[in-house]
Amino acid sequence: MNIKIHFFISCVKAKHDYIFGYLIITVLFVLCLVTIFPLSAQCQEVFLHDDFNDLENWKPLYFPKIKKYSMYSIEQNGAESYLKAESHASASAMVLKKEFNVFEYSKVRWRWKTDNIYKKGNASEKSGDDYPIRVYIFFKYDPEKASFGEKIKYGLAKTFYGEYPPYSSLNYIWESRMHVKNIVASPYAQESRMLILQAGEENIGKWMEQEINIIDDYHSAFGEDPPAVASIAIMNDSDDTGESSVSYFDYIEIYR
Repeated sequence: MNIKIHFFISCVKAKHDYIFGYLIITVLFVLCLVTIFPLSAQCQEVFLHDDFNDLENWKPLYFPKIKKYSMYSIEQNGAESYLKAESHASASAMVLKKEFNVFEYSKVRWRWKTDNIYKKGNASEKSGDDYPIRVYIFFKYDPEKASFGEKIKYGLAKTFYGEYPPYSSLNYIWESRMHVKNIVASPYAQESRMLILQAGEENIGKWMEQEINIIDDYHSAFGEDPPAVASIAIMNDSDDTGESSVSYFDYIEIYR
């Protein structure tokens, strides 16, 4: 009897030692992975962080019937680098090469400043629909979720332009003047909303930090969920006012 009990205890102890050893090896393996790949968790939390050392992540975005384009370049100041956006009676943008899912990455933050605003700028009028700096988020049209009327509308647009136009857009702007509301419908398209983050001359020449939530802002602007897939662009335009400005971005980040 004692021999059997001793044998049983020895087996239990051996099994316990095996399980304990396996757990130790597993923990060490996980710790090694974390040590070797320390950015893996961060990469899941951040879709993009760009300090504008170059324009590798971006490509030009041009608009129909606009012949004079804004200029975008990297400006160095010692160890710092910035995106410089210049407009002289012109319009174009720099769009991120990669699309992203706004339900996975719903937040954006950035740091910007402008040297001046447009005297004729007014988000409520076509003649004043210019901004020295803006972040432009536009949402992809999905034919599978479109109504019959939308399919006809966007089908005709694709025939004319060669591709589907955006379904809708949010424009985060540095406006020339104050408005009663901070969300204004675009004078050019009801599918586009202008969200006023800065207005007037008070903060001209100052670096301003901005942080937005795409889902919340889309709900406020349109009263519904946005399409899932979106693109983001940076823009300085003055084709309507015919004026000039220079603005800067220090960084931009898209994250959870």
